[in-house]
Amino acid sequence: MKPYSERVPDLQYRNLLEKIMREGVEVKPIQGEKSKMIAGHQMHFLFENGFPLITERDIGDNASIIGKDGQEKKVNFLVGALGEHIGFLHGARTHEELKNWGCSWWKKWVTKEKCDIFGLPEGDLGDGSYGAGWTNFPTKEGPPFNQITEVIRQIKERPYLRTHIITPWIPQYTIQHSELKRKVVVAPCHGWLHVLVFPETKEISVHHFQRSGDIPVGVVFNIVQYASFTMMLAQILGYKPKELVYTISDAHIYESQFEKVKELLQRDARPFPTMVITDTSIKDILDFRPEHFKISDYNPHPAMVIPTPI
Repeated sequence: MKPYSERVPDLQYRNLLEKIMREGVEVKPIQGEKSKMIAGHQMHFLFENGFPLITERDIGDNASIIGKDGQEKKVNFLVGALGEHIGFLHGARTHEELKNWGCSWWKKWVTKEKCDIFGLPEGDLGDGSYGAGWTNFPTKEGPPFNQITEVIRQIKERPYLRTHIITPWIPQYTIQHSELKRKVVVAPCHGWLHVLVFPETKEISVHHFQRSGDIPVGVVFNIVQYASFTMMLAQILGYKPKELVYTISDAHIYESQFEKVKELLQRDARPFPTMVITDTSIKDILDFRPEHFKISDYNPHPAMVIPTPI
């Protein structure tokens, strides 16, 4: 990475917010709240310009949420985002498993009432969820397929291939149809990955595709997750992280977020911070933990509570 003093503030995130507010089509998704959306948007984050963690609001130690009792509660979303992603790499598919990895925000999405709709036990994200799709993909041959470990093996053996692709989408579990009940509470919104390897320069990039993105809230943490994943891959493969390409198909802002977004856009963008992996001896993707990531040079604006509908 360039020294902090040489980094240029990245305007891609705020430009996306502005574009949706200005040009977005009004829609009413299943959450029951109107939103504005645009179809198709892409951002390019070069690691030399810092780690893509937004600076318009603090999502580290000073971040907070509003609890059910109406009180503001402090929460480190950065740790939660890393914990969720690492949990999924291990195949986690329940609220309790994810909580053990440091991610506690799935509870309201996997209540008994919601899980009953899909014939799943309370707290279970389902057979078609992220961790299950990545590490337990069903095959006609019988044994399930672990995409994460097999793609890593393929990169090591044949880096020049253009098929280093991972998907969370299992159609028979994620598409509702007349004969089979959907087997996932929340169909995957993100997690389609194309790993691009450049053996000549020993660099690696990840192109991430997201079918649906809550730009003010969810996407902020998803960017952190896939930038961190790029760093993890680079370390275990002996490469340097080059770029995270981030494509969103349905990019939206909910009506309840409009005023907060307008306030956020009044704040200037600041240079991205520095993120490092503290344990450089790790050579297995499953050995990473949230505490192995250390952030510095983070100079965000004050934390801001932005709601998101369930």
